[in-house]
Amino acid sequence: MNTKFVHLNKNWNAEPNAPEEEIEVINNDLSLSFVVNPWAYEGFQENQRAKILFHGCSKWRNGKTNDEGWYSGQCRFSKIAPDWGEFYEISGNLLLEKCPNDWHIINNKSGNKHFLFYLRDTTFECDAESYEFIHL
Repeated sequence: MNTKFVHLNKNWNAEPNAPEEEIEVINNDLSLSFVVNPWAYEGFQENQRAKILFHGCSKWRNGKTNDEGWYSGQCRFSKIAPDWGEFYEISGNLLLEKCPNDWHIINNKSGNKHFLFYLRDTTFECDAESYEFIHL
């Protein structure tokens, strides 16, 4: 089974140098907030924050692999993910045998979708039922 990536952030992205991401768990949902990139996308102000709300999140991790690690092959999706710095839904082979064991479990129910967001200095992943992008 191949790994399939669906690019989800078409008209927005995190600020490439200092996204200042924050994670908050609220019951079975998870909020990932960050500074958006105002230079590459219209409709955003400098230092404006946005968030992705993951509904029905069962687990998440925010790994240490940054862009340099991704390009040097330290990420399990290096060489197969389309681009660094993007937000994806991944299906098929998630290569979990190559994944660090640093997951935070929210509940025992498995979210049926796997999300991945490459930020400046970290790799965020979670399993959730759905996501919602919110301007703040």
